Amino acid sequence: MKEYQSLTHTRWDCKYHVVFIPKKRKKRIFGALRKHLGEIFHELAGHKEAKIVEGHIMADHVHMCISIPPKYAVSNVMGYIKGKSAITIARRFGGRVKNFTGEVFWARGYFVSTVGLDEEIVRAYIRNQEQEDERYDQMKLDV
Repeated sequence: MKEYQSLTHTRWDCKYHVVFIPKKRKKRIFGALRKHLGEIFHELAGHKEAKIVEGHIMADHVHMCISIPPKYAVSNVMGYIKGKSAITIARRFGGRVKNFTGEVFWARGYFVSTVGLDEEIVRAYIRNQEQEDERYDQMKLDV
């Protein structure tokens, strides 16, 4: 039987497949930044009682399967994660020392889809994202 999580008056299992990109989809996620982003995302998700179940960081986008309690809107959690991670990136990797607000690293939008009963399929897709991208690029070249 499936394991559900609990709030005071609620049993829930709300998982979402989320994809977001850096501003202008520039290939800016590499090296030390790529290594630290996973830690940053997990810590920020924990602040909103969310949990990143699966994730993969590419050079120009981020895929994650995230479990968010029903008391939070997906847009609030994603806005928090993207906003706070942009500030952290500016501090650690941009040489900024003050707490600047309005740091821009991520594009405004994001893709979100409910996972539902296809969780294993979505998690496998996220795990194998690099191979999927290479296969897609190869298909484009063949045409």
